[in-house]
Amino acid sequence: MCKFGFYEIFKDVYKGIVGPDNAAKYQTVGFAIASASAEFIADVALCPMEALKVKIQTSDPGTFPLTAREGWPKMMNEGGWPLFYKGIVPLWCRQIPYTVVKFVAFEKTVRFLYSNVFTAPRDSYSKGFQLMVTFMSGYWAGIFCAIVSHPADTMVSIMNKQGGTAGEIYARIGFNGLWAGLGARIFMIGTLTGLQWWIYDTYKVAVGLQASGK
Repeated sequence: MCKFGFYEIFKDVYKGIVGPDNAAKYQTVGFAIASASAEFIADVALCPMEALKVKIQTSDPGTFPLTAREGWPKMMNEGGWPLFYKGIVPLWCRQIPYTVVKFVAFEKTVRFLYSNVFTAPRDSYSKGFQLMVTFMSGYWAGIFCAIVSHPADTMVSIMNKQGGTAGEIYARIGFNGLWAGLGARIFMIGTLTGLQWWIYDTYKVAVGLQASGK
């Protein structure tokens, strides 16, 4: 909700600030700034649930509850809000580049496909075909997202499981350790991103709006 919703809002706000001519001239920069702004806000909402999720997933059996209903008060008693937000900076480092790449790569890929591959007037293609292009573009964008965000994702996971600063963790796992599991993450994020854009555009089309990327 925050990521896609604020992205649309910030695109319009920044376009109004710089004017339509500059918005068209620096369109890619606009995509990047709008998506970064949206993700900054979204991560404030995400961070507590991210910390709880990782704690549930990575704690040794019997040391932490397995449900959010029980885990939330336990973490609140152990450290309060600072414990929930201790990973906010690494989360920003992971999610903001991830989202900038996600939105910029998607927008640019859609435009590239309609300019160089599917060159008939866009409105001549069926809604189903346009949604297929949306999914393809989203999946491609997801590959780049996974690569950009993987080191910070690894860092956040280890930080929530084992504790320690980013410097201490890097000293333990090294550069290669930051990239462990990249292949699986590419498959997961590619599929996830493609489906996110497809669901988002399916809703837009269903309510009479134009599919993304125009």
